[in-house]
Order: sequence, then structure tokens, then C-alpha cells
Amino acid sequence: MGLYEDLVAKKEKLSLVGLGYVGMPIAVAFSKKIDVVGFDLNQKKIELYKAGIDPTKEVGDEGIKACAVDFTCDPDALKSAKFHIVAVPTPVNPDHTPDLTPVEGASRILGQNLTKGSIVVFESTVYPGVTEDVCVPILEKESGLKCGVDFKVGYSPERINPGDKVHRLETITKIVSGMDDKTLDTVAKVYELVVDAGVHRASSIKVAEAAKVIENSQRDINIAFMNELSIIFNKMGIDTKSVLEAAGTKWNFLKFFPGLVGGHCIGVDPYYLTYKAEELGYHSQIILSGRRINDDMGKYVAESLVKNLIKSDIQVRGARVAILGFTFKENCPDTRNTKVIDIVNELREYGIEPVITDPVADRDEANREYGVTLLSTTEEIKDMDAVILAVSHEAYNGLDMKTIDGMFKAGQTKVLSDIKGVLDRNEYENAGFNYWRL
Repeated sequence: MGLYEDLVAKKEKLSLVGLGYVGMPIAVAFSKKIDVVGFDLNQKKIELYKAGIDPTKEVGDEGIKACAVDFTCDPDALKSAKFHIVAVPTPVNPDHTPDLTPVEGASRILGQNLTKGSIVVFESTVYPGVTEDVCVPILEKESGLKCGVDFKVGYSPERINPGDKVHRLETITKIVSGMDDKTLDTVAKVYELVVDAGVHRASSIKVAEAAKVIENSQRDINIAFMNELSIIFNKMGIDTKSVLEAAGTKWNFLKFFPGLVGGHCIGVDPYYLTYKAEELGYHSQIILSGRRINDDMGKYVAESLVKNLIKSDIQVRGARVAILGFTFKENCPDTRNTKVIDIVNELREYGIEPVITDPVADRDEANREYGVTLLSTTEEIKDMDAVILAVSHEAYNGLDMKTIDGMFKAGQTKVLSDIKGVLDRNEYENAGFNYWRL
């Protein structure tokens, strides 16, 4: 019998190393079919999971309570598993070079607890070559075992979309790869236990790594194009959303929209690819151009707001500005790598200290990561000179003109920036608002 059969028969266990937005849903899904050890170094997070609380909102409290995952922050527990999935973050440093510290640290801990006959599959987004050239040597050094002889490795890039209740682990085709045919077969069969949409068997680990890193680079470039169009059309006095609606009637027009590009994927992954390209002597042009445009959009939004304050004869320094939404995307509590902070920082350059509210955000995280204190409700927002609707949370769908109007000072022009274009432009302009959107 092979490892797959042993897992199904519950003679062996699967471990999940890293229980964030990616790892935790995977652990919960597998626990419905096989025995799962869920490991994370963050003791506070483990205690929340054990108490049946899901801080990520990806599975929900009931899903956590009902699951059979053995949550632990004890690395020794990894010794009881034979199939390991590593799903730790892969961020970038301030200079946009890859920060492999988490994946290297996970490889060290796993290596120290690796047993013969194991398969290790990495899900973290990396540039081609990291699994075999960076992680394998660490696993070998820490375990004293030989890759290809005592243990095998594979790569299956995560495709979790935080906050998305339609595209889930089970419904998205999973790319799988292995260092040899037998490993690939086992990895494929294991993932097929939980991925209803099926798997795509990549021809090599490097191909799977490259496929992941270009998925988000493609989105990044397309959004950058939309952002550039938005800048151009704003100068022309043309509404970008109206242009995209018109162009979108063509059957092969790609439906991308302008916006802030944050999070752990689209704003990060392209830098992994361009870093590796630079190492090989190629200076990326299109990818880095897109990154520059998208990284500057928070500054552009803030500058546009300041111009509109001036047009409305409102003093810029000390202006009362509210920002609705702080997370990196709608309906997701995660604030890490949010681009809304770029708007905040740029407004501060003009002597404006904005008040920020977000009904979904992890308020402790926002305070810890950025030093901002989030208001809990929009009801606390009064007497504003300007309001920025920054994130299109479902919770904001009920905001009508009367509610928004009540956020402003009376007797002056109301400056409203609707970054995502969720409000009716004509309605607000006809009511006398100084309305702006990307």
C-alpha cells in the first residue's frame, strides 16, 4: 500500500504548516476525509481555533467548531504526519525583493520533524526554483535525510481567494506537481480528495511555480492598464466606468477595473518573478511598469481628493476627512498590505489626519501593523469636509444619499471620492456633491 491509501485508511496523517487564510481552509477541508494535524507557530491563533473561532472568516466559527483538525503549536506533532503541506506567507521586503524568511523557517521546523517516507508539498507563492533550490537543502540539512531517497517533494500553488464565497478550494482546479511521476501521482490523488474541480498535473515543479507567479502578474498588469486609463480619462473629464461599460459590450474585451492593488498576491507575486529575471540578467519592463502604476494609486487618490477640496474652497490643512474601509479587499478582515494606508500617509503629508472606519477589518491587526484606530461604525462619522469610500464591503451596500449626506458639514460643498465606483455618479452630482471616482 502507498501513502495515499494509508492516508485514506487513517494509518497516516496529513499536516498543514501555516494556518492563515490559505492553510486553515485546506486543513479543514482535508479533515473531512483524513486525519489532519494543523500546525502554526502563533499560539494565540491556535487558541482561537481550538475555541471554535475563525478570525479569517474563511470557514466560519461553525466550520471550525465542527472540524476534526488537531490544532497545535507544538512542532513535535509534525512527527506523526507523513504528508506535509506548507502554506506560509511569502511577502516582499521594503525594497520589493522576495522575503523567503517564512518559507525557510517552515522548512527548518518541518525538517527537524521529518520522518522517512514523507512527502512535502509547498503551496506558498515563490519564483521558479525555490522549492528545489532553497527549501530542499534546508529540509535535508535539518532532517539528515536525503531528498529523492528518504522523502519526496512537490508543489501545488494555492488559489485561495480571501472573502470569495463562490471560488473556493473545492471549486477551483488545483495545479499539482511532483519531483517524479510516483510523487506526482500521490500528490494528485491526495488533492483530488478535496478538490471537486479536479487537478492539473504540471510537467515539473518549476512549471507549477511559474504558473502561479504569472497568474497574479497577469491580473496586476491588466489592472495597471485600467488605472492608467483612469488617470488619462480623469484629465479628459471622461467617466472611466462609463467607458469600460461601453467597451465591455465587445465579446472579447477583458473586464478589469481600476482600483487599489494590495493584499498578499497581486501586489506581491510579480516582484518574485522580476527578482528572478534580474538575477538572470533580464530587466522586466511591462511587469515593473504595471507595479509602479499600481503602487502609486493610493497617492493619486489622495492628491485628487486634495484638488477637489481646493476646488470646493475648503482649507486643506486640518480638513476633516473620513475613509470608509481599510482592508485590502472587500468582505475580508485582512488589513495586511492594504493600499488604503497609502491614502492615509499621503493625506498626512497635507496636514490631514483622516478618521477611518471598517465594519469587517481586524481592528487589533490594523492598530498593530499601522498604528491606526478604526471606528466601528459609520454612525460615528459627522461634520466631515470629505468622505472617501475606499472598500466596497457588502456592509456599505445600504449606504444611501441621506446617510452619506449626514456625514458632512452643512452649508458647504460635499467632497466625495468613490474609489470603486459603487454609487450613482449622476445622482450625487445632481444633488450638488463634488463627486470623484477612479
